[in-house]
Amino acid sequence: MRSHYCGQVTEALLDQDVTLCGWAHRRRDHGGVIFIDLRDREGLVQVVIDPDVPDAFAAAERVRNEYVLRLTGRVRRRPEGTENPNLATGAVEVLARELEIVNRSEPLPFQLDDEDTSEEVRLRYRYLDLRRPVMQERLRLRTRVISAMRRFLEQHGFMDIETPMLTKATPEGARDYLVPSRTHPGSFFALPQSPQLFKQLLMMGGLDRYYQVARCFRDEDLRADRQPEFTQLDIETSFMGEQAITDLMEAMIRAMFKDVLDVELPDPFPRMPYETAMRRYGSDKPDLRIPLELTELSDLMAGVEFKVFASAAQDPKSRVAALRVPGGGKIPRREIDGYAEFVTRYGAKGLAYIKVNDASAGSNGLQSPIVKFLPDEVLSKILTRTGAENGDLIFFGADTAKVVNDALGALRLRVGADLGLVNGDWAPLWVVNFPMFEWDEQENRWNALHHPFTAPRVEEAAEVRANPEHCLSRAYDMVLNGTEIGGGSVRIHRPDMQSAVFELLGIDAEEARAKFGFLLDALKFGCPPHGGIAFGLDRLVMLMAGAKSIREVMAFPKTQTAACPLTQAPAPVADAQLRDLNIRLRRTP
Repeated sequence: MRSHYCGQVTEALLDQDVTLCGWAHRRRDHGGVIFIDLRDREGLVQVVIDPDVPDAFAAAERVRNEYVLRLTGRVRRRPEGTENPNLATGAVEVLARELEIVNRSEPLPFQLDDEDTSEEVRLRYRYLDLRRPVMQERLRLRTRVISAMRRFLEQHGFMDIETPMLTKATPEGARDYLVPSRTHPGSFFALPQSPQLFKQLLMMGGLDRYYQVARCFRDEDLRADRQPEFTQLDIETSFMGEQAITDLMEAMIRAMFKDVLDVELPDPFPRMPYETAMRRYGSDKPDLRIPLELTELSDLMAGVEFKVFASAAQDPKSRVAALRVPGGGKIPRREIDGYAEFVTRYGAKGLAYIKVNDASAGSNGLQSPIVKFLPDEVLSKILTRTGAENGDLIFFGADTAKVVNDALGALRLRVGADLGLVNGDWAPLWVVNFPMFEWDEQENRWNALHHPFTAPRVEEAAEVRANPEHCLSRAYDMVLNGTEIGGGSVRIHRPDMQSAVFELLGIDAEEARAKFGFLLDALKFGCPPHGGIAFGLDRLVMLMAGAKSIREVMAFPKTQTAACPLTQAPAPVADAQLRDLNIRLRRTP
């Protein structure tokens, strides 16, 4: 139906005939000459319809925004002074001799160029929202990212292998989406939270290098970078340790950024132990573009009279830390109060601070309600250790280590953004040496920090059992600009080690057999050492596109309540369907 896309009509086609199809982006009647901006996936071109072509002109008079058109005409140069340098087609226009209205459009529920349209409306009419150039560019970017990754992996011997969508429910950290089985009454499939177990089985099957652009499903509370169904680039290898795996994956990300954005990422990416990340940044995914760090003060506060600081400093599970904000002394009190309210979202009971007016004047040069509770010697050491200077502001956190890390880590990001302290465009990082387990105070049990198939950094199962608190894992996360874009590990490949880990996690032999029997059996038959990683494609493309939410880089996302305004899903189903599945709903009166 067409010879070219609209965005391809450039000076290279001068004096040539073209046939174009697209939407009427805008129509202008200039006193006898009609101009139509015709738009398709590749861009926009100006079309001119003169009255000396009566049939085409009559059709053009009936055109309204978003009508679907097909036209034929000759490419000519725009008159001098009317060029549009903002368009790839801005030097030319098409003089139409034929114009066909292929389909009409009713008035749109929102204007495509209205940036204030609510997300609810945009998702309700997503097929219209997708016509916006910004959405098309984001989905084009997504395609290029996936294509670049596929090329790299296939050049390095990886095989694209699909894994089941209907599988067995296994504990992986979130609730499963369950699918009732009609042929097995009372039994359920689960949609995969990830292909984790299957990709390990592929290694046991000798496939050696696997990848998949995999759809995954998790029934969990949503936020800007989470969706109930999402896409990850899933990868697994055999006979490669963590250094080899991370080196190869880093090379892939560098190659993809160069190919897609023409950006040179650092070579190599910096590496940071988990403990260092938590101590210095309060987060296991620090944004290194922000030059603010936490300073440990617990040893200085253990003997002070200020109970809030002293009690936290004396508790081995707590900490006292400071966040120095250079030039932060100019922040007004009302904004400091806003930051105090902000950190309560992360469990903090308050936010102490000191403004450094004159560091040479001792306590007299410091402005804060807490100065009177701290000895001059301690105040002097705080200034020295944090590196605070005149005009700076120091925030303090004193609570359990988790609360302090969460609160000051989030405050660091908030203050860095508010004060324009974000430096540079891209800051990749590997976070390594994660703890193998974390203790759950409420459940009084150990949990796996990653998942129960991650290998520990010890060779013998007895070493894991003897010291789970200090056991490190062979896990690694790739972080970009404060967002985890990929996570993986070397896996357990010996039955005795897997049994020991299950035991520590409170999974007894009977439960392990019921949930993971097929994996335990496979481990007995010559399982190779193996490991892998999964990249969150939605998050990665979100960062590369400069979008604020992964919903902006997905064609048909769900809302924050895991609903689809377009299709009205989830929705009730007929009683007959439920009877086929042996499901009986409890009706409320």
